[in-house]
Amino acid sequence: MSRKSLLLVIILLGSTESVSASIAGKPVAADPVMILKPTEEEEEAGKYITQNLLQNHYRKLSVNDSLTQQIVNRYIDNLDGTRSYFVASEVETLKKIYVSRINKEFLAGKATSGFGIYNFFMKRAKEKMRFMRAAADTIHFNFALPETLDLDRKTDPWPADRRQLYDLWKKELKYQWLNLKYSGESNSTIRGALAKSFTNRLNLLNRQKPEDAFQAYMSAVTTSFDPHTSYFSPDEYENFQIDMSRSLEGIGAKLQTESEYTVINEIIPGGPVYKSNLLKKGDKIIGVGQGTTGEIVDILGWRINDVVKLIRGKKGTLVRLNTLPASQGGRGPAKIVQLLRDKVDLEEQAARKSILQQNGMKIGVITIPSFYLDFEAQQKNSGTYNSTSRDVARILNELNTEHVDGVVIDLRDNGGGSLEEAVNVTGLFIAHGPVVQVSNAAGGKMVLRDEDRHKLYSGPLALLVNRYSASASEIFAAAIQDYGRGVIIGERTFGKGTVQSLIKLKRPFAFFGKKPELGEMKLTIAKFYRISGGSTQHKGVVPDIAMPSMIDTSIIGEDTSTSSLPWSTTSKAFYRPTAEVNQEEIGLLKKKFQERSSKNHLYQAYLHDVNILNQIRKKKLTSLQDTVFKSEIEAIKQIEKQWVQAPDSARSLNKDVLINQSAAIVADIAELKVIERHTIVRTSPAVLN
Repeated sequence: MSRKSLLLVIILLGSTESVSASIAGKPVAADPVMILKPTEEEEEAGKYITQNLLQNHYRKLSVNDSLTQQIVNRYIDNLDGTRSYFVASEVETLKKIYVSRINKEFLAGKATSGFGIYNFFMKRAKEKMRFMRAAADTIHFNFALPETLDLDRKTDPWPADRRQLYDLWKKELKYQWLNLKYSGESNSTIRGALAKSFTNRLNLLNRQKPEDAFQAYMSAVTTSFDPHTSYFSPDEYENFQIDMSRSLEGIGAKLQTESEYTVINEIIPGGPVYKSNLLKKGDKIIGVGQGTTGEIVDILGWRINDVVKLIRGKKGTLVRLNTLPASQGGRGPAKIVQLLRDKVDLEEQAARKSILQQNGMKIGVITIPSFYLDFEAQQKNSGTYNSTSRDVARILNELNTEHVDGVVIDLRDNGGGSLEEAVNVTGLFIAHGPVVQVSNAAGGKMVLRDEDRHKLYSGPLALLVNRYSASASEIFAAAIQDYGRGVIIGERTFGKGTVQSLIKLKRPFAFFGKKPELGEMKLTIAKFYRISGGSTQHKGVVPDIAMPSMIDTSIIGEDTSTSSLPWSTTSKAFYRPTAEVNQEEIGLLKKKFQERSSKNHLYQAYLHDVNILNQIRKKKLTSLQDTVFKSEIEAIKQIEKQWVQAPDSARSLNKDVLINQSAAIVADIAELKVIERHTIVRTSPAVLN
């Protein structure tokens, strides 16, 4: 072993030696090394987590070097996804030391090695924050230089040495400076804002607890089985339950941690975020302020529980969020959004309708934000309980009364919900038959069916989907497509075809004042299959007629996770396709859509801006030259202003464009059906003779 490797091993094993960076030849003072160790409760929880993963998870994995290599790789990637804390030799040594150790510890559920890696990461993270804080106070940048920064370094090699690492840190600082400048900060305040941000983050690192290391390590362990399996500490589970009940006053969004960022994971229909239409799934929250004048607190690196506590508050109070929009593809500037805290409005969550005129035809539009069901009220046989299928049935009856010529179902951004409701909503459009197949970990299969032989709506139908349409939305869309009942429009759906169950981790009994609860696990236990035999997992539902959204599809979807369960097939369920829209007709509809949309100036302008936004996102390198940086930022701002950021009450042009194009396609279906009926009437006497 080289002297350099030996030194690193000593550091990894808990040496108090510190490494100091320097700026302009001056050393940056180091803080004392903090050594975190797992608590007794965490050691016990680790055993239950391992046991459930190996015995009850849908994916059966053997404990070997291959699995532990994945865990270590994922853990290091999670901690240092930007490749800006470690150098290559350190990563190599971490893997060399800990892969075999974790292999030995895994069956016992031990987290000792996970803590070892985390402690070393903490050492490097503090070093970086000290460097950045000192640099923010002293460094002067030349913004005329044609420098660039790679913003997406997940697949890049780690810096070869400390010199390369420090050069990267300086570029990151330069990028943050430009971001603040074009987010509204003046040159006189930027230096202080950066120094304060790094000081706060350093303070956070100095206040890390064992639970932070345990959560980080367990996230790498559980997501090595699949991306939807996770562990909740008792405190985290309390927040999870509040989110599921949707009863607490706040902003109406579920949050999750990705590296040092707090990210919007789900927007709850009927909540303040949903009503404002100013935030989207995938947006990063980097600061929180109270009221109209309260200081925006930098929350980079914060625990999710602490972020949630800061954002929640009494109904009617104002919160300001400093965000990095997902639509910008990681490129600035930050945007401050004001929200009035409120409870989730169940009326706003409900399916709703509107009617459009297309080619002289009336087209009904039904927007389904989620597949919701008030299970408790249903169990009590309450006659007024909320359910998607009941609301959609009522709307369809109204549309039938109004003699619409066709219907568009808008499933964009619908992340799923009740499986029962997905089956019931499908049943409104088919006579009867299977809707989805569910395969469990033991190999058993169950077919969920629509048993009601009554079809509530039999006219022309299209479903509009996007990359955020997931789970129950995909079940509904896949069934409509497999039956040939309607046309799927939009872009490929998310691809989540798995089922999760919550498992309580609990001691058999409490003793000596110890609490029995050790947290909860969300465990993947089953997989969905289409009635045609293919899975909705990984591939999602591919539309019959493609229309792009503003979503960055390169970073969203099941196929973007390396641990997602693969696409697979099972035996086909017995069903009779209605073939109300066959493949030949879909070809005709595509042709008519292409001809019409090519002459539609608004749609062509929309496609043009989607293409510009995608070109900016696909650039691996972002310019640190002021003039170039500004031009890209202004282009992003202009596109967002026109297509993305309009409030819900006004409806964005993005939504109008895609809904109107979908309505026109449904009008085409209605026209085709009229032609077919006339053809049958004309030819039937000759056939009978």
